[in-house]
Amino acid sequence: MDKEIPTTNSAKGRGHGETGSRQLGHVSVLLQPAIEFLAVRRGGTIIDSTIGLAGHAWEIAKRLGPAGRLIGFDKDPAALERARERLTGPPPELAGDWPRIELVHASFADVAKQVAPASVDGLLADLGVSSMQLDNAVRGFSFQAEGPLDMRMNTQSGLTAEQVVNRFDERELADAIYEFGEERRSRRIARAIVRARPIRTTAQLAAVVSAAARPMNQAERRIHPATRTFQALRILVNRELDDLRDLLRKDGAPQVLKKCGRLVIISFHSLEDRIVKDALREGAHDGIYRLLTKKPVTAVQEEIDRNPRSRSAKLRAAERV
Repeated sequence: MDKEIPTTNSAKGRGHGETGSRQLGHVSVLLQPAIEFLAVRRGGTIIDSTIGLAGHAWEIAKRLGPAGRLIGFDKDPAALERARERLTGPPPELAGDWPRIELVHASFADVAKQVAPASVDGLLADLGVSSMQLDNAVRGFSFQAEGPLDMRMNTQSGLTAEQVVNRFDERELADAIYEFGEERRSRRIARAIVRARPIRTTAQLAAVVSAAARPMNQAERRIHPATRTFQALRILVNRELDDLRDLLRKDGAPQVLKKCGRLVIISFHSLEDRIVKDALREGAHDGIYRLLTKKPVTAVQEEIDRNPRSRSAKLRAAERV
């Protein structure tokens, strides 16, 4: 589902490159393949549409030069502030060779509203939730720590997970948990949630779901029983799949990319990857893209050893034609 575990060597793809890793202990997922497929050139314009902790963005910025332009989007104002701190203070040896940085508090679904048509050489989207969000119990993304049921990436607007859990009727909950969490026991879980209301914290919800969905075999014991339910709520609250579809529409990413501009998407579960795969194939059929990845690029064993959750990462890329 998500990209990292909170260890000294792992973080979401919005962590840091080599320099950043030494400073903050974060390593970006599929960093080198992403940079290679973006084909970053000096003087170019690149969008990091999920800038987060600026791991990929840092490596992109180092390659753009002073005539280049890096545009970063993020829904999360806290993540955007962290990116601002990171990117506006390059080390002295890079200070004279740093591109123009523009940061936008918005979803990547809105790139075409914020950026001029055919003005971008590359666009990267690293999907999902960041280690910064997971590690902060107040954000409510993780069932591993007690916290309020929030789960909003944009903490300034929208329904919280608590509102969803306590206001949706049983059928709506079951449908959401099944659709966005691919959870076969969604009806049983929804019934248990409704009976246990009000549910206010991540720990309460995790306990209710765990009791309703006890693992039946060894394969199910590999993940926490609440994993899929938490994923479903997070996707619903943040409209993640809707935003991804909007990004990939013809009036989204294709509109802002120049001819030969590159689109690179890193996804972390089958729901995301299916949307990306279908959109790129359809775009190739319609003469919008040339596919650069017939099959998704995945992490090598060395990266998986360093960051176990990179195992689920899939990178797909295409070029605007």
